[in-house]
Parts: sequence; structure tokens; C-alpha cells
Amino acid sequence: MDDRRIALKRDVGLTLFALYGAGNIIGAGIYVLVGKVAGEAGILAPFAFMVAAFIAIFTGLSYGELAARFPVSAGEAVYLHKAFNRRSLAMAVGLLIALAGLVSAATLANGFVGYFHVFIDGPAWLIILVLVAILTLVSARGIAESARVAAFLTIAEAGGLLWVIAVASPNFVHVADFALADVVPLDNAAWQGVLAGAFLAFFAFIGFEDMVNIAEEVKQPQRTIPLGIILAFGFSTVLYVLIAVVSMVTMPPAELAESDAPLAAVYTAATNRPALLLSLIGTVAVINGALIQIIMASRIFYGMSRNGWLPAALSVVHPRTHTPLRSTFLAGAIVLALALLLPLVSLAKTTSAMVLVVFTLVNLCLWRIKTRDPVPDGVRPVPLAVPVIGVVASLFILVVSL
Repeated sequence: MDDRRIALKRDVGLTLFALYGAGNIIGAGIYVLVGKVAGEAGILAPFAFMVAAFIAIFTGLSYGELAARFPVSAGEAVYLHKAFNRRSLAMAVGLLIALAGLVSAATLANGFVGYFHVFIDGPAWLIILVLVAILTLVSARGIAESARVAAFLTIAEAGGLLWVIAVASPNFVHVADFALADVVPLDNAAWQGVLAGAFLAFFAFIGFEDMVNIAEEVKQPQRTIPLGIILAFGFSTVLYVLIAVVSMVTMPPAELAESDAPLAAVYTAATNRPALLLSLIGTVAVINGALIQIIMASRIFYGMSRNGWLPAALSVVHPRTHTPLRSTFLAGAIVLALALLLPLVSLAKTTSAMVLVVFTLVNLCLWRIKTRDPVPDGVRPVPLAVPVIGVVASLFILVVSL
């Protein structure tokens, strides 16, 4: 049998798809970066998360329509090719988004070490090596199995966030202690901190772009993908803002910024108890985000290879697992190298910058396609203003962060 003709299997429904996306969004930042955002924005950290959400949501809606129009792997590369018919541009963007996902996974692997050290001390390089090896093997096992693992981990990590909100909720009364100028940016200096924090917080919202790269494995993609993106994004945003608020009223921002396990620190400050269980959930959240990033990058390599843009060996699908094993192992190897070579904040900022460039181009794709091509049957279009605002918002936060 020619295993290159084996197709990916449509095995992911709406609930599993939304949980898959929410797990990637949540795991991608809040457990690792809430303290670093507080270090940039101070008490205005919740506002920084809201700015980041506003910037990201328009691109999320654009992704939803594009994925409904073209429900295939290697989404961004395909969108660029359909819009501009430039193979070189499509290849460059496909590789850029894959690299962004791999840098993101490396960021999370670094973040995993801080939570893991709550339980066991050990060399960071060894912890990262074992983690990446396990995640790569899970990714190779099969999309349904990987998505179910991701969904289970999503429930656990969302439960951890809700737990932090619950135990720290008595501190909400301290919100009244802050003046309006403390919680809303009213001058240039405050806005500079908010925008710096939003640029870093933006990392916590990436994830919906990874969702479209399993489009060939999703049931009823024209309906499931746009709706799944909205559900995952909305759920994650509400949790983020609440977590940012309880963190600011529980700990001084400067102290929170120094923690390698920030939500564990918030829990301990709120309860005066060790955060062992929450630290365990934090490790789960980080694992989940890294797992999904490896899956995403491997599917981009697969899709680009199938289109003749990468070596043909990367499009081989294993007959038993129905996964692109070579692409998956390549993704895991790159994550390992990046995680061992670069620090956490540098990785996060690099990811945000690369993703903002891709988001700008993806919004331009939808704008061009909407002005040129009719809407296919079964696709619910977004207003033309959505990709236009997506372009402006993405470029704005990218430029002001330079």
C-alpha cells in the first residue's frame, strides 16, 4: 500500500474542537506569563489583557471564515496561495507560522520547569528533554487520541484557574481601594506600560490559528471551525481577565513578576498554604499548550509537503496512526533545540512578533478573497470591516512594541 495516499481522518466534533482550542489558548500563556505581564503593565495588567483580546478577536473571526472556505491543513499557507497566487509567499508564511508554534511550544517547555520544580528539583535541560520527548510521542499516536488528551488537560487547567479565582475572590473587595487612575490608563506613561504588557499578553491569546491546521480532521468544518474558534476565544478571555484582576488585588505586581510559577504564588498569598495541587495543574496546562503546538506545526509541515512546498517525505502518513510521523518528529526536535537555547521571555516576545506578522497577512488574505470571490455554500461570512480592523490592530501593536 502507498501510505502517501492515506488520508487524515475526520474524527473531531465541535465540543472536542472547542476544548482543543481553549486548551491551547489557556495553556499558551496565563499559567506562565501573567506575572511577566504584571511586570510590564503593573496594576493595569487586566487592561493589558483586554487590549490583547481586542486585537486578537478580529483576526480570530477572519480565521474562522477562511478555514470554512478552505478546510485543509497548512491553513495560512493555503490562504496566502489562494489570495495572491504566490507560491514563495505561501511557503514563507507557512514556515513562519510553524516556527511561531514551535517557539511557543519551547516557551511553554521553559515555563514547565518552574512549576515542576515545586515538586522535584532537577536540571532544567533534562526536564525539558523528557517533556518534549513524551509530547512528541503522544502527538504521533493519533489526532483523536491527542485531541482527547488535550481536552482532558483543558478541563483540568480551566479548573485550576477557576480555583484560583475562587480562593482569591475575597480580595475583590480591595478593588475599591484603587483610584480610577490606577486601573485605567489615562496618560502616555500608563499607555506605554499597557501596550508593552499587551504585546506580551498577546502570546496568551494565540491558539485559534493552530485550530485551523487540523481542519482536515474536523467534522462539518464549515460550521465547526468558526463556532469552535469563537467559543474557545470567549471562554479563555473571560478567565484571563478574572485571573489578572485577582492576581493584582492579591499580590504586588513587582513581586508577582519575579515568580517562575505566578499562579501558584497567587494561591499561596491568598490562602497561606502551599500550592502543590495548583502547581500540578500548572504543569498540566503548560503540557497541554506545548502538545497542541507540536501537533499544529507537524500538520503545517504535512500540508506544505503535500502541496510540493517541502520534501515529500514529510507528507507520509502512517497507515496505523493516520498521523504524519516524520513531520511530528521534526517538530519535536525543533522544539527541543529552541527550549534549550533561549530564555522564556525572549521566546514569548519572538512568538508574538512572528504571529502578528502572520495575522496581518491572513487578514489581508480574507480582504482580498472577499472582494474577489463569491461566498461558498454553507459558509457564513463576516463583514468586510473585520479583516480591515484586524490588519490595523495587528500592525499597531507590532509597531508600538518595537
